[in-house]
Amino acid sequence: MSIKGYVHYKRREFCKDVKCPVQLELDAQEQGSEEYEKIRQTCKANCRYTTYQFHHWLIEKGYLIVRPEPEK
Repeated sequence: MSIKGYVHYKRREFCKDVKCPVQLELDAQEQGSEEYEKIRQTCKANCRYTTYQFHHWLIEKGYLIVRPEPEK
């Protein structure tokens, strides 16, 4: 669901912006290749960045994290 006047976070935008060395390795591979999937496992299981770093990057870039209110 989009909010008018806002953009969604693009996949790996943070990784590319901070020039994550794992992301740079991924960019050098063909998406879906065996080597790509092997490198991708680092992102899935052992990311070099913390949620704290990611969260503060989102704030610095002006992203908002929103969710609908629970129904009463």
